[in-house]
Amino acid sequence: MGENKRGAGLTRQMMIDTALRLLDEVGLDGLTVRKLASELGVQSPALYWHLRNKQELLDGMADAIVLAAGMGPPRDGESWQDWLARRAHAYRDSLLAHRDGARLVANAASLSPATVRMFDEELTAMVGRGFTPALALRTITALTRYVNGCVLQEQTERQAESSGTPTDRLAGLAGLLDGGMESTLIAALRESGGSFGEDAFEHGLQALIDGTATALARAV
Repeated sequence: MGENKRGAGLTRQMMIDTALRLLDEVGLDGLTVRKLASELGVQSPALYWHLRNKQELLDGMADAIVLAAGMGPPRDGESWQDWLARRAHAYRDSLLAHRDGARLVANAASLSPATVRMFDEELTAMVGRGFTPALALRTITALTRYVNGCVLQEQTERQAESSGTPTDRLAGLAGLLDGGMESTLIAALRESGGSFGEDAFEHGLQALIDGTATALARAV
């Protein structure tokens, strides 16, 4: 019975993988330690032999999502601009691969030493391409927050739409205008296809990269 409580054969990675699968099924609000223990076929106390608390579990899940994006410095011959774009797309895909992925990562309290080392390698590579350490850090931070924000909005809107509650705020504002009245906002929504989408994401990403190029030129 003692072995059952401790979860014979149970590993930290097994718990994280199972928790990520449960996340896709029940969402972040529905993910509980009790539900995870039941899925693993153990009692709840068995999980705490491998993780101190639920936040450590959530941090491990967030870390797995970040690592799945394929962190690392630019490839041989790859410009920093192309690398930043590739990194942003890969990170976005990794967040979108899991329900509430952006909210989970945004609320992480810590990342693993392996992830921190990989991040340091990225910053070192940027410094080798002319960035100051501070500009490299600010660039990656801005990019990460941009992707997190975009995916958070996208996942929130998807969940709202699945429950029959659209949340396109700009479209809602346009609806407040007098019926049949033309406006720049309505024209913009018609031309862009809405306030969010692939084109909107690419526009913001390119603006960040172009802005970084300007900041880098000033730093030289």
